[in-house]
Amino acid sequence: MVQPDITEKPMKSPMFSETDRANVYWFWADYLRDKMPWLILVFCMIIAQGLVYQQFLRLTEDGLRVVFENGTLRELAVICAMVFGVFMFRGVMSFTVPRISAWITSDAVAKLRGDLLHHLMTLDLAFFDKSTPGDVILRVVGQAQALGQFVGQTTVKAVRDVATVLILSIYLTYKQPVLFLSAALVLPVILLILQLVSRRIKDLNKEMQRAMNTYMNSIDETVSGMRTVKISGQENMEETRLIGETRGIRRLSIKLATTGAVVQPFIDFAAAIVYVFVIGGGGYMVLSPDFDLDGAAIIAFLVGLVMIFDPARRLAGFFVALQANLIILSYLRDLLDLDPKITQVPDAITDFDASADLVLDNVTFGYEDEAPVFRDLTLTFKGGKTTAIVGPTGSGKTTILSLLGRLYDPVEGEVRLGGTPLSQIDISALRGAFSVVAQDIVIFNSSILDNIRYVRRDATDAQVIGAAEAAELSELIAERGDAPVGPKGSQLSGGQKQRIAIARAFLRDAPIVLLDEATSALDQKTEDRVKRALGRLSAGKTTIIVAHRLSSVTDADCIHVLESGQLVESGSHAELMQKGALYATLYNAQKQGYGR
Repeated sequence: MVQPDITEKPMKSPMFSETDRANVYWFWADYLRDKMPWLILVFCMIIAQGLVYQQFLRLTEDGLRVVFENGTLRELAVICAMVFGVFMFRGVMSFTVPRISAWITSDAVAKLRGDLLHHLMTLDLAFFDKSTPGDVILRVVGQAQALGQFVGQTTVKAVRDVATVLILSIYLTYKQPVLFLSAALVLPVILLILQLVSRRIKDLNKEMQRAMNTYMNSIDETVSGMRTVKISGQENMEETRLIGETRGIRRLSIKLATTGAVVQPFIDFAAAIVYVFVIGGGGYMVLSPDFDLDGAAIIAFLVGLVMIFDPARRLAGFFVALQANLIILSYLRDLLDLDPKITQVPDAITDFDASADLVLDNVTFGYEDEAPVFRDLTLTFKGGKTTAIVGPTGSGKTTILSLLGRLYDPVEGEVRLGGTPLSQIDISALRGAFSVVAQDIVIFNSSILDNIRYVRRDATDAQVIGAAEAAELSELIAERGDAPVGPKGSQLSGGQKQRIAIARAFLRDAPIVLLDEATSALDQKTEDRVKRALGRLSAGKTTIIVAHRLSSVTDADCIHVLESGQLVESGSHAELMQKGALYATLYNAQKQGYGR
């Protein structure tokens, strides 16, 4: 399934499309249906709240008759006590209903978030390469929370308002059918306005979600790159850019509020027509001997209309909010409906020879269909040997490592381990056979030892310390102790981060070692120490090195030289230097650069 495009242009849509109905049913079936007994209880309590208003109208009419028809003080006191009692009951319900609703919806949102996080972990690397952090954060955090608040608070209040309107409408129809049904003639006009406005609101909410996604991603980029922002003196530019996006969100917010506010004046106008009609028509019916209607009845009827129009106004606001949350619901379901392309076949192999040869056989691959990185590429990485991949920037070196770890699958051709296609091997077992030292190492805001333990949570302290010592981290650990290293390792140098990655590889101790620019951020002295450590790590293992600095691969058993996604030469360092082709040219150029 194609990743949903949050940047799509707004399109005209009905108030409730087929997709909206399907999404609502999905949320109900997956996250609310198992709470059916509690939902029935909440619904019964909401009905009881509506009946309180009906009883209030009845008691109001009775109380007015006591006053107008010379009733007793005792009768008036009884009616007042009953009014107080029914509203006390409504107060208890007003506390209980939100409390239970919050529990139900919090549980639903927690389950939804759990599903989103689980599904994100199953998605391919391609999804994260194409998605912005702001998009993911917005959906998992902001949209899921907003949906929960809407369902748990706004929707429950809307159901209560609907119950109030229906119960009072039935009661007023029973008491004065002619008056009420005549007044109800304005309802089709209100519904038409809601239909027209809802389309515009849905379109604006799509724009708002797109703008919020862009805004959150911009903030993430600015905060993550603050070192570059500061050193480049671009604070004013970043501030201007973010403020510009803030103003765009402000404009959309005003448009949304303005569009939603259109409904309220129409309801007020309709209410004015109804009240004039009831006062005029009802007054005539009171004065005319042809109708059995007194002053108490008409006053109670007017009070009932007031009690209907107030929740009706809130329901109009609910429909405005509903359009926004239908968009949110659609985005969340779209994310959960994404299918990973890297899938596991039934009866996948878990027992395989991780020390065998790794082979790319006529592999064609590209991140975009129209721009392949490789076309019919064939490479062999001998088991138990050290093989290097070198070449100019953009030749596809790191992409090969991604194919070996099955982060991507080839478009054509096959990647095999010991003659077995990687697609036939259990994904977890395959990736468990690799230790990776990458240039884009992820560091967490915890201690150095905890960061090393990340790749093997069951490791003992002695094992973690041993891995740290092997990666030349003993002095740094002694200096920092258990102190956190800052968000994304902000308190560490590039070389220190890479040594943590190397320590992780020592701790994992897998049979295949992938080194992606493993010493690129180290000074010469540290590089020499780490190279000795990597030599110990790689001993007897299949080791694949991606390197830009060719001096770090001279000891490799075989060096594959790539250019523009094609293999142009292979051999040992000595053999390639003797050929005097691309490798020799690159090596000599770098050597002269180091000499200067």
